[in-house]
Amino acid sequence: MSDSVGFADVEAAAARLRGKVVRTPVLRHRILDELTGGTVLVKPEPLQRTGSFKLRGATNAALLLDPAARRAGVVTHSSGNHGQALACAARMLGMPALIAMPADAPGIKVESTRRWGAEIHPFDRHGVDRDALARQLAEARGATLIPPFDHPHVIAGQGTVALELIEDAKALGLSLDALAVCTGGGGLIAGCALAAEALAPEAEVWAVEPEGWDDTRASLEAGRRIAADGKGDGFCDALLSRQPGALTFAINHPRLAGGLAVSRAEVLRAMRFAFDHLKIVAEPGGAVALAALLAGRLDTGGRTIGVVVSGGNVDPAVFAQALTAA
Repeated sequence: MSDSVGFADVEAAAARLRGKVVRTPVLRHRILDELTGGTVLVKPEPLQRTGSFKLRGATNAALLLDPAARRAGVVTHSSGNHGQALACAARMLGMPALIAMPADAPGIKVESTRRWGAEIHPFDRHGVDRDALARQLAEARGATLIPPFDHPHVIAGQGTVALELIEDAKALGLSLDALAVCTGGGGLIAGCALAAEALAPEAEVWAVEPEGWDDTRASLEAGRRIAADGKGDGFCDALLSRQPGALTFAINHPRLAGGLAVSRAEVLRAMRFAFDHLKIVAEPGGAVALAALLAGRLDTGGRTIGVVVSGGNVDPAVFAQALTAA
């Protein structure tokens, strides 16, 4: 398998995934346009099967396995969304799946992963090297390791998010001036950046992260991969990668306009806004790009802005915080 990935791979993934994942719609709302002074197009991946964009990359990677590899199964590590996605893809293809998950992962993500038929291997988020653990588990079983973001087939699958959004914007007679994307390890935004470069080359692509976990922002500014200090809270559990992936950063560094960070309060406001006006449930990590928009972090006046709401797998108690926050 080559580590190189380009827009042709995103196009091939889109064809491969047709009929296997949901082509999520574009959402608009008058209030969102009025608040920002622009035209805002929201890509709602909570409406995806398994509740997040992760199904795209996991399924694309699984579909490219040969028959022998499928029989041996797949392994990954995940705080939840990639684990659910790979478990779903494995079930679709009749493969065994083993998912290493942090012991403190949200219950809704653990149970959803288990319901797809995967075996769960819990680990200590703070005391275990998850990459090394996943490699060991895969080697012990002779299975294929499909990591959450630093993998060409995963990146290509995630890029179909932006490919669809840009195509649907053009069908509305619109072209993107900017695209804001929730960012953890960088797989989603890497695929989206490849799609935007080919289909909307004038559009700025912005990485959005939670405060304290804005390693992509820091890495873009430094021109090299920098690890987060890990002192931020774990509220946006889907976005707690300590540093960008080697492959994802190589794609993102020359293509992204920059990085933005949002606070917990801003994320809660975005979750509430998505529920009240867009009628979707967004998990904290899935709401950070919308949070940046609502907080005025982006230049939006008179511009067309794409915003990815990347996932909606949130525990009820956490979602209640968003509904009751001022």
